[in-house]
Amino acid sequence: MPSTARTTDGGVTVVRGEEEVFRRTAHLFADATSITCAANTLSSWGWTNGPRVIADGSPHDRRVPPRRRDARIRKVYRSGMLLDPSWPQRMATVLEHPGAEVRISTDEVNETIILDGRLAILAGDQRSGERSYSLITRRETVHGISALFEAAWRSATDLDVYDAGAAEIRRLAPQVLDLLGRGVKDEAAARELGLGVRTYRRRVAELMAALGADSRFQAGVRARELGLV
Repeated sequence: MPSTARTTDGGVTVVRGEEEVFRRTAHLFADATSITCAANTLSSWGWTNGPRVIADGSPHDRRVPPRRRDARIRKVYRSGMLLDPSWPQRMATVLEHPGAEVRISTDEVNETIILDGRLAILAGDQRSGERSYSLITRRETVHGISALFEAAWRSATDLDVYDAGAAEIRRLAPQVLDLLGRGVKDEAAARELGLGVRTYRRRVAELMAALGADSRFQAGVRARELGLV
């Protein structure tokens, strides 16, 4: 089913569906020397990782070449994503590129990709299983979006620093979230996990911090947003 696109006079093209975005920008990803990316969930921008095939209706689908080995790639991820069991595998894929740098933010980020300071891709709403995306080429707008990314990059924490303390939280996260969701009291939850009450409460506090939550209820909400429960 062909996707629809709407172009405005301000250098913005709005499309729906990842395949349409990829069809329009794959050659730019392959040639880009600078790629910046911000994401709140592991499902965001997953289609940008590695070479893939574009099904464009031609007799032979086009295989997109991998991105340049000398490209500088910077990615900011929301901290709660480190709790996802598939996080290590995803990072192994990202860090295969020699120019990749990853930082972690405890704040929600504007889900964005910027290519060579010339094109910005903003993720929008989701309807009927497909997200909308704005492809922006207007120079002033792209520069403004780039400035927002740079601010998020400066305030974020290097992956190695953040991930060192997240391994144990990631291991316990599914069980702790389940216990919180069932409203199990701390003493009983600690016994179920084989932890002391103080240790359990510390793990809950660490989990809340990773999710950027101010309360246990909010932690549950954030976990559902991230697909962790």
